Parts: sequence; structure tokens; C-alpha cells
Amino acid sequence: MQVIVHGGAGDRPDEPDERQEVLDSAADRGAEASAPLDAVDAAVGVLERSPRFNAGTGGARQSDGVVRTDAGIMTSERAVGAACSMPGVERAVSVARIVLEETPHVLLSGEHAVALAEDYGVETGVDLLTDRTRERWDRTAPPEGPPSEQLPWIHDHFGATGEAMPEGDDDRDRDADGGDAPDRDPTDHDTVGAVATDGERVAAATSTGGRWYALAGRVGDVPQVGSGFFATPSGGASATGAGEAIATNGLARRAVGLLDDGVDAAGAADRAIDAFDAETDAEAGVIVADRDGGLGSAFNSAAMQTSAARSEE
Repeated sequence: MQVIVHGGAGDRPDEPDERQEVLDSAADRGAEASAPLDAVDAAVGVLERSPRFNAGTGGARQSDGVVRTDAGIMTSERAVGAACSMPGVERAVSVARIVLEETPHVLLSGEHAVALAEDYGVETGVDLLTDRTRERWDRTAPPEGPPSEQLPWIHDHFGATGEAMPEGDDDRDRDADGGDAPDRDPTDHDTVGAVATDGERVAAATSTGGRWYALAGRVGDVPQVGSGFFATPSGGASATGAGEAIATNGLARRAVGLLDDGVDAAGAADRAIDAFDAETDAEAGVIVADRDGGLGSAFNSAAMQTSAARSEE
């Protein structure tokens, strides 16, 4: 089994070595599996449980203060499952897999996805907040009121930004001219993902805790087939970054389409991100694995940590 994982594209993270250890553990866990679907489920699950990432525990809070998780999973046989907008569900990728294996549907959302999770033994009602996300919310919370009253603030703060920090704070919270700059959280890497192959079959999965200060109920690219994840017999891809831009660009499908055209995994990742960069002003990254075990990754953000592992069994 060959597995590649990512921990999100964005700013350079605090404690990169500790994050890398978790990514390495996730890749190793996936490589122990006997089938690609099991491999990406296991690998992503390790990352969802770690508060060092922004999927599952430690996810971003939407405008009502709630963390809602999304995930998608797909195999080279074109079997697909996705679940989105789930409060209190850490193992979003497992819910996506239940949708794939147990339902005739592609995507289930909200309270009904949570009910499906509970019915099939996935833990619900999990406290997804961490000290970091509680402190950030206390420091910079959106105004209360209906969406029309929140949206002007959200337009200014959605993503990895927040209120200007008070004078005297860390240099990283200052702009280039020394004035107040928006709050940037170096842990704000908004998705995790994995792609695996056993030389015949391929699977890809992506999971997220969203992006900070989204309007409550926002769903990004992650559970959308072809945007946050995609797989064909040629290989698979998992994307990460600015969800709205990834969704309109079809980043994961574009990368896999290049594999279908005969481009190797490294070239497919590079060319997909080059095209994304030329067509948008947003940041993103993508990991790619082809059926033969070739791996690739590319990003146009400041950082994207990855890890890969291989088992001969």
C-alpha cells in the first residue's frame, strides 16, 4: 500500500515538527491497511483526532460559534460518499464512508448526516473546541444578529483573518508597515486528506473543520466531488486551501484528469496548481497518487506539510 497525506495549505504553522510527527503517523497507519479505502479512512482519522490540525477536533468556528465538519471519499471504481455541515462529529471521513457504503446517495448534510453517523456507531456530540479555538473566538467573535447584519463583517474576516490585534502584540500580527494587521492563526490549515493505492485500486479522501468566520451553514469544496477529492482508475487527488476558489476551479478533478491524460503524479500536481494560480488569486495545494504508486504534491501557499508511507504487504 502506498499512501500520501497532507495537513492543509496555508501560512507556515507553529510547531511544524510536532505536526509532521502526526502526519507521519497518519501515513504509516494508512499504509498498514489492506485496501485503499481502509487506508485513506485510517490515515485521515488520525489527522481528524489531532488538535494540531483544522479538521475534526480543532476545527474552525462559523459565525454562530459552532464547528461543523465536512468530508468526502471516493474510489477508483467511482464509488463516492460525502457528508457535510455536521456539528459534534469528529470522524467526518467515517460518515462519508457510511454514505458511500450504506446509502444510494452521494452527499448527506446537517442533522440528518449526524443521525446517520450515530445510527452506524460513529461518535456524535463530541466537543470539537480546543483552548486555541476558544481563545480565538473570545478575542474576535462576529456580531450577533441575522445573516444580513453579520455579512458585512464576514466579508472582511472570512478565512484566516480576524479583528486587528491590539497595539503591542506579536510582530506576526502586524502588517508590513507596522500597523494593525488582521489576526492570522498559523494553525488555520483548513483541510486534511489522503490518497492511497495498492497498485490496482485507488482511493482519495478529504476532511475539514471549515474556515474561520464563515456564515453559519457554509459548505466549502471538501465534500464536493471533483473539488476537494476525486479518483479514477488512473489515480486520485485531495485538495486543500481556499474552498470557494477550489470549488469553482474543480482542482482535484483537474489533477486527476491530467493523470488520465498520461501525466505522472508529480507533473499532475504541479500543472494543476500552476493552472489554479493563473486562474485565481487564492491559495491551494493538492496531493496526487497514481495507480502505480507515483506521488506528487504542489501548493502556491506559504506551506503545505505532507507525508508518505509504503508497505509491501
